[in-house]
Amino acid sequence: MKRYQPHILVACLLVLALLTGLRGTLQDALTDLRFRTFPRPASGDIVLVAIDSPSIREVGVWPWPRTLHADLIDKLRRAGASDILFDIDFSSPSNPASDQSLLEALKRADGSVVLAAFKQPASGEAALQATPQATPHVNRPLAQFAEHAWPALVNVAVEPSGVVRHYSLGETLDGEFMPSIGSMLAGRHQVHDGPLPIDFSIRANSIAAISYADVLRSNPAAIGQLKGKKALIGGTAIELGDRFNTPNGRVISGALLHALAAETILQDRTLRSPSVIFAFLGLALIAVVATISRRRLPISMQLVALVTVAAAAELGAMLLQAKLAIVLDTSLWFIAVAGYLLAMAVDEIDLRGLLRGAEERRFQEIAMSLGDGLVCTDQSNRVTVWNPAATAIFGYSTQEMLGQPLRRICRTSSAEWGGPFSIPEALPAALQGPDGKLVELTGRRKTGETFPLEACLSSWRGVDGFQYGAAMRDISARKHEADRMRHLAEHDTLTGLANRNRLYEHLGARLAEAKAQQTKVALLLLDLDKFKQVNDTLGHAAGDQLLCAVARRLDALVENAGLVARLSGDEFAIVMSGADAVEQAARLAERTCSTFDDATFSIGENGLRVNVSIGVAAYPDHCVTADELFGNADLALYRAKATGRGRHVTFTHTIRDEVEARLTLEAELGHAIERNELELFYQPQMRLSDGKLLGAEALVRWRHPTRGLLSPADFMPLVNISSISARTSLWIMETACRQGRAWQRAGHGIRLGVNIPPSLIQSGDLATTIEGVLKDTEFPPHLLELEVTEDILLEDDERALATFLRVQKLGVQIAFDDFGTGYASLTYLKKFPINRLKIDKSFVHELRAGSNDAAIVICTVTLANLLGLSVIAEGVEDATSIDLLRGMGCEEGQGFYFAPALPAAEFARRFLQETAAHSTEAAEVAA
Repeated sequence: MKRYQPHILVACLLVLALLTGLRGTLQDALTDLRFRTFPRPASGDIVLVAIDSPSIREVGVWPWPRTLHADLIDKLRRAGASDILFDIDFSSPSNPASDQSLLEALKRADGSVVLAAFKQPASGEAALQATPQATPHVNRPLAQFAEHAWPALVNVAVEPSGVVRHYSLGETLDGEFMPSIGSMLAGRHQVHDGPLPIDFSIRANSIAAISYADVLRSNPAAIGQLKGKKALIGGTAIELGDRFNTPNGRVISGALLHALAAETILQDRTLRSPSVIFAFLGLALIAVVATISRRRLPISMQLVALVTVAAAAELGAMLLQAKLAIVLDTSLWFIAVAGYLLAMAVDEIDLRGLLRGAEERRFQEIAMSLGDGLVCTDQSNRVTVWNPAATAIFGYSTQEMLGQPLRRICRTSSAEWGGPFSIPEALPAALQGPDGKLVELTGRRKTGETFPLEACLSSWRGVDGFQYGAAMRDISARKHEADRMRHLAEHDTLTGLANRNRLYEHLGARLAEAKAQQTKVALLLLDLDKFKQVNDTLGHAAGDQLLCAVARRLDALVENAGLVARLSGDEFAIVMSGADAVEQAARLAERTCSTFDDATFSIGENGLRVNVSIGVAAYPDHCVTADELFGNADLALYRAKATGRGRHVTFTHTIRDEVEARLTLEAELGHAIERNELELFYQPQMRLSDGKLLGAEALVRWRHPTRGLLSPADFMPLVNISSISARTSLWIMETACRQGRAWQRAGHGIRLGVNIPPSLIQSGDLATTIEGVLKDTEFPPHLLELEVTEDILLEDDERALATFLRVQKLGVQIAFDDFGTGYASLTYLKKFPINRLKIDKSFVHELRAGSNDAAIVICTVTLANLLGLSVIAEGVEDATSIDLLRGMGCEEGQGFYFAPALPAAEFARRFLQETAAHSTEAAEVAA
């Protein structure tokens, strides 16, 4: 049987080569080698007129006008070219003049021109519906051109390998044979069965080529090459594409490929393959040589004999292809020779021993170079392999550990030192774990230090039975980094307190515990009052120091009674749990507020006093989920800040009801203007000396569909902090100006005061807005008075100053409303363009001679007079107040004594009609 083994091996290799396509690939490579070894020149009958890069640069961007091609045809004819073939598409019309020029040139050529036709594959739905018998679409030259020229196909078939090796001489289309442009070049027009192999031993660079531009310029050197030759015009420039891969790794243009195919025909170099019988005879000869040499010759002579046969066969094949254009398939011969050589090698070499030795050496090289510690043991759990990385990890040398039990250096978390630990026992449990064969152990160094150890366990059958291995890695640094990353993920980097993530995790655990044990959880949300002022005045570094000091103070106050966390900015949280968690939280909130009221924080050279507002909520008293608990505590914190800051408030359901009512009201406010629910009322402003009407203040009312008529105090504070503030204020101004204009047309030109909230200044250009309103309503600017409060000036006094200066230029007056009730500096009276001061009603409501209110009013009136400002008193409710105000020099007033704010119709009836009547009476008396 052994003597047949080489033949069986060769037969298997031959079958494998035939099945996998290796035979064809090898034969193509051998054929290409023969092309390269025995090159031959072109016949010289064909000249390629190349549309090359220089021609494109000279003529311009492709495609070119057909007048150039017409000119080219004439020049080629005059140069003596026998045939003219175009590898250019003329299947679609150009401009009529160019097409006519080319047509005339074709007529003058008298049938010596061949134009390209393209077989177009189907695409899209046509491709899906096409059948094998369907006729492909062919792009032919235009009909007027085809009458005076011959059509020829220019399609090239590319093999699956991406290389062109064969060339079609033509195809039968619509029952008529159309030759290819290569066969037209060679003069073979008849029908031919199948494509012919191209002889690529013909050197492509031996085909004469001249530039298209040189012919157009009638370059003598170019023109001289054309006499009696066949001229092929086609693109060779890389930018035109149309390039193909050919044997031996060459890439050539389509035009040059047509020329090579034509040269193959002209030189009668149509490659032929002999019968397959020659291949089998060659295989038989090789088998005979291998058999005889195996029996009679030593291994070296067997090698020489087989190599000689292979070399002789290939040399003969080269000569046949070079001289007779016969392509002899020697691929199977070379495969057979390789098979016999392989069989010789297998006979002479102890392959199994070599493989075993190579594996052993490779294992040793890998083991000694590994960065991880590699420790192998035998079945008795004693160390057999110990690499340098293991020495670096544990501190033991190879000599110290070989033959030692593995339990000396590592153990599992549950085993004591010296207890049984072995890879065979640990491996089954490791395979059932989530990480496969990866386990975590505790290692022990030579110094006695223990450390976390990661080991990947494995086993295999060796010569001496089962062997076991562990790739070990010291993961101390990774564990430390994981702990550090966990700390960073759960703690605030500035203060070291728990962060929001840790707080939610802790709160969730406490809530689950409270639900199971029927206990309680309290959440305190804390916010520092006016912390932004610290950042703005002392800088963010001082703010960070203050936050750290506050964190330490809170940690000291809470001690171990709960978790302290920083949420963001100056907001902190405390979680407390237990049966008395609510009472503890209340006491802690009281103690915290008191501590912060009395505490001074030393930040750099500054001693800062900071108050804290606290909101408290509890589970299950107020909620059932963590989100609800946070929301309730946040509402309580908001209430604490709204009631004066530095206070603590415990959540009640009343707080949420009020918030929900406010949200409902805000949602309804958004539609109040569209539903015409807002209405302006007007409160008269009278001259105190004679009771004459001077003006009115426009005050908005809301006719709520369910709650009735609402005063500004019920909804305007909400409007001023919502997104509809600017829109509502603009509506008030437009409505007031339209009403004022209507009264003016009726002969009542009175001053109208309109309140301006901060949002109208912050939302855009107030002066431009007012100018637009005055233009639309035609209301005189001098009758419009804007009433502003000091909070507008405090927000951004420079921006407000610039705005009011522009407003004053329009002729609009500005009144300072609620003067004396806030924190505004007297500097604003000098700095801002104010026309009038409105004394707040809190000073007028209970005005009595000799009172503090009287002193304030006298000072205000005196100050206004000195500054050239008018004064009007609000809240006038009795005649005594009028007398006192007149005596103090105040000229105008408004209040319930005259009238409350009235709807426009009632205001007109009571005041404007009376004014008109008085005017009529005065006129009659004067007459």
